[in-house]
Amino acid sequence: MRQIRQMLRLARDGVSAREIGRTLGAARSTIQDNLQRAAKAGLSWPLPAELTDAVLEQRLFGHAGSKPGLRRRAEPDWATLACELKRPGVNLMVLWEEYREVRPDGYGYSRFCDLFREFERRLSPTMRQDHVAGDKVFVDYSGKKIAIINPDTGEVRDAEIFVAVLGASNYTYAEASWTQALPDWIPAHVHMFRFFGGVPRLVVPDNLKSGVNKACFYDPEINRSYGMMASHYGVGILPARPYRARDKAKVEAGVRFAQTYILGRLRRQTFFSLAEANAAILEVLERLNAHVMRRLGVSRRHVFETIEQPALAALPPEDYQFAEWRLARVSIDYHVEFDSFFYSVPYGLIRKQVDIRATARTIEIFYQGQRVGAHQRRHGGRRHGTDPDHMPSSHRRYADWSPDRFRRWGRSIGPQTEGLVIAILANKPHPEQGFRSCVGVLRLFKDIDRERAEAIAERAIAIGALTYKAIASILANKTASKPAAEETVIVHPNLRGPGYFH
Repeated sequence: MRQIRQMLRLARDGVSAREIGRTLGAARSTIQDNLQRAAKAGLSWPLPAELTDAVLEQRLFGHAGSKPGLRRRAEPDWATLACELKRPGVNLMVLWEEYREVRPDGYGYSRFCDLFREFERRLSPTMRQDHVAGDKVFVDYSGKKIAIINPDTGEVRDAEIFVAVLGASNYTYAEASWTQALPDWIPAHVHMFRFFGGVPRLVVPDNLKSGVNKACFYDPEINRSYGMMASHYGVGILPARPYRARDKAKVEAGVRFAQTYILGRLRRQTFFSLAEANAAILEVLERLNAHVMRRLGVSRRHVFETIEQPALAALPPEDYQFAEWRLARVSIDYHVEFDSFFYSVPYGLIRKQVDIRATARTIEIFYQGQRVGAHQRRHGGRRHGTDPDHMPSSHRRYADWSPDRFRRWGRSIGPQTEGLVIAILANKPHPEQGFRSCVGVLRLFKDIDRERAEAIAERAIAIGALTYKAIASILANKTASKPAAEETVIVHPNLRGPGYFH
């Protein structure tokens, strides 16, 4: 309207329509048309001071006899067009062409676009992002929690609420979980994809540590376990920018709905298990997704079923099994550590960096993409899980040592040798501490005949010589044939004798 006022002032001063157009940056025909409208409306410069822009516009461009606010041409159903715009490949030009096919006397393309943008501004006072069907799902945790009571102890524990919202339809999923850690974060995504019955192109999470190791606008570092889940479903991960809540405005709105619909409507209920809470949340989600959106006039479920669901990619044949991935370096004893337990790898990988894939039941170890070890996961008992095939040959022989094996070795020589082995092992607090003594003794006996070995073993048992050095001394001094009593009587001039003490 400022230009209209300027045009009327210049026209009063006798400036031609061409010069006015040049000054105002408008076509001469537009200036001529506006001057004719002003003449018909009886308007000239100077305009009355009380004439507002709205009244001036109505007098120049309003229809005679029409009600204020009514447009001059038939308009389409803007809410329907807003839904159609979410379909892949649909833009305003396509919608305008379809509109003009039905209404040949309708608005031109530029005015059509202006009216549609005006309708969009009424939907939200902030900038709206255009989300194509099947393109993005926004995920986050609600800041509010839901209380669950232990029926045995009465202890109250707060559970987190995971919320996911599809970009085009606003179709919402939510569930309660104990934590925001990986073992809860990834299964929540698995349940979400199953709820949607398909997979969008991208997942937009917040910079939660379970999903993003290092937040960065240019090159965010995705958690390895989270990335493996995404690879299973063929979905991309696009974290929101740090401290930019509007990047995930959909889920922010979904969180507010979750707090209103879920926490607000369930605040008077008492839950005694996570399963009870999730069953109640599922019922509330049905109400939420079936609720008719005021501006669009249709429900989230309707938009999802008609527009978004057909655009989702198909689910894989099987759900993703949660597995945690970690980097580890093989220690000098060719074991890697995971949660305070140790698992072996081939000894040739000492000092190498490997990947550990841990599920609830198994531990798998990969080197350069190849699996080099698999173990049953340990949650108690011995801390080391060792595969004999991973050992050097010398270590493997040692690992095969056992009391029964040494007894068999001794029995192969004779009963006295077997008895010596049993005595050596029994003389130690732990049998394993006698293994090396047994190895040494059996090696001594390896180079002599069986009869002599048996005699030495008998002699050692008789005098209690149950160490490697003592038995080696018997063999070196050739005292195996002497009676035990003879060995214990010592004659020496300095001995006082029993009479000394009377």
